Amino acid sequence: MKYQIKQIGDFKYVDEGHGEVLLLLHGLFGALSNWESVIQRFSMHHRVVIPILPIIDMPIREATVDGLTNYTEKFVDKLQLNYFSILGNSLGGHIALIFALRHKSMVNKLILTGSSGLFENSMGGSFPKRGDRKYIEERVKYTFYNPEMASSDLVDEVFDITNNIRKGLNIVSIAKSAQRQNLANQLNEINAQTLLVWGLNDTITPPQVAHEFNRLIRHSEIKFIDCCGHAPMMEHPEIFNEYVAHFLSEPVLIK
Repeated sequence: MKYQIKQIGDFKYVDEGHGEVLLLLHGLFGALSNWESVIQRFSMHHRVVIPILPIIDMPIREATVDGLTNYTEKFVDKLQLNYFSILGNSLGGHIALIFALRHKSMVNKLILTGSSGLFENSMGGSFPKRGDRKYIEERVKYTFYNPEMASSDLVDEVFDITNNIRKGLNIVSIAKSAQRQNLANQLNEINAQTLLVWGLNDTITPPQVAHEFNRLIRHSEIKFIDCCGHAPMMEHPEIFNEYVAHFLSEPVLIK
């Protein structure tokens, strides 16, 4: 399904549905297709907003997790979003965590899936080699429990990014900043109710990472999905959406 990409100032984004705002933050190689089932399900009762993060286009000096969080803050301010829930996958979860730490009163609920911020085995332990499509295909398959999820289109998309020197430098810079920035000592400051939806077969942020997030974030709970890797919303969209829908429907705790 194709969604209209809107633009306001320098910001490109998707804005579907009406109601309480659900902000979606994609990962390092994320695309709108990653969120298709989420948009379809939640735009019926929520306003689903997805900023297209300028991962491969931002100046190299800003290509860090903090730089992307700053961008997200400016985007939220531009759209005048005041109180909303955030759902972040992988790098997007890391950005969501920093945003929630900086803006406690703005975040209603927080949903993390395969989030970095504690430990991440990026691209299976090494960064993609330029010019080697077979290698890229293997690394993309590593993201999923079911390797058939790594379609040719998805592999081509990642290959095109990593094979471009300038774009590749941004990816390296952001990936390294995510691995360096461990939030363990700050997570007890998060006061938003938090749902952790994790693939039991996630090899990039393994299940023990979810358990550690659960230990460190006070108002948090975990839901594991079996036969599932690093992108539950893609591999098991129905189960993922049910967990998220139930969580969003629960009353908000007094903070």
